[in-house]
Amino acid sequence: MRKGSKSIDIEKIKTIPLQERPSKVDVKDFCKLYEKGKSFKEFLDTLPNTLASKDIKEVAHRVAEAYQKKKPIIFGMGAHVIKVGLNPLIIDLMQKGVISCIAMNGAGAIHDVEIALSGKTSEDVLSGLQSGEFGMAGEAADVINHAVKTGVKDNRGMGESIGEKLLQLSAPYNEMSLLAMASKSGTPITVHVSIGTDTIHMHPNFDGAATGKLSQNDFIKFSSLVSQLEGGVFFNVGSAVILPEVFLKALSLASNLGFKLKNMTTVNMYFIRHYRPSVNVVERPAALDGKGFHLIGHHEIMLPLLAAAILEKI
Repeated sequence: MRKGSKSIDIEKIKTIPLQERPSKVDVKDFCKLYEKGKSFKEFLDTLPNTLASKDIKEVAHRVAEAYQKKKPIIFGMGAHVIKVGLNPLIIDLMQKGVISCIAMNGAGAIHDVEIALSGKTSEDVLSGLQSGEFGMAGEAADVINHAVKTGVKDNRGMGESIGEKLLQLSAPYNEMSLLAMASKSGTPITVHVSIGTDTIHMHPNFDGAATGKLSQNDFIKFSSLVSQLEGGVFFNVGSAVILPEVFLKALSLASNLGFKLKNMTTVNMYFIRHYRPSVNVVERPAALDGKGFHLIGHHEIMLPLLAAAILEKI
């Protein structure tokens, strides 16, 4: 203590009664104990009514409400969702009418086509770089690039063109392909490409102009669905850049054309909080009289939990 300075007197502090002080946590929000043999719904009821467990239950409620009111539920996704084995879950939600549109990036389309053609995907990038073989598998590039060239003649979108191509080929694992099953069911599926980011762009049969045209067609299709999103739900699952940016531009386009964009629910699901999903998916749309959520965690755990909670609500 410096010479001349005064020491505070803690004997003079003013205390308040604990029962009168506002508190964020109450025992009524605590978890309940799970008992062996109970149903999944009963398991959900054991979760504490706090933070992420509260959010996942509210998201499930909002999706069920949008479904019942026949509002759009758009599922935007990155490629990792496919690589952790979640195609059957997404296809099931699509076939049940819960998901009304799927939007993916270019990498997602490649992994999905590889699944359809061979039942497997995801290469070892490091060893492939060292050997010069990374991204050089020919079959997926041939199917996608050929589908794109055909799609330009018919003025289709990229997702529809690839899905129809897989159906024409009767690819052996089509029942596990989002693109094939969406085309078969008539569910809109769009592919949003950034040229130079995907392995098939290195192949000699790649047509940048055709790819750009079909991806533009898909952007218009996607924006048309986003324009109807009042009261609906948009998911961004595992896309750090492409889908959050595409979603923001689709919102701006719809707003410019006079569509109402209030009361929407947006959900970002990722391992960590990235800048673009945070601002473009959760924060900015929520400012339009809606509500945004972060559900952070591994897709292979979080998405099955959420899907089951949604189906229980429905």
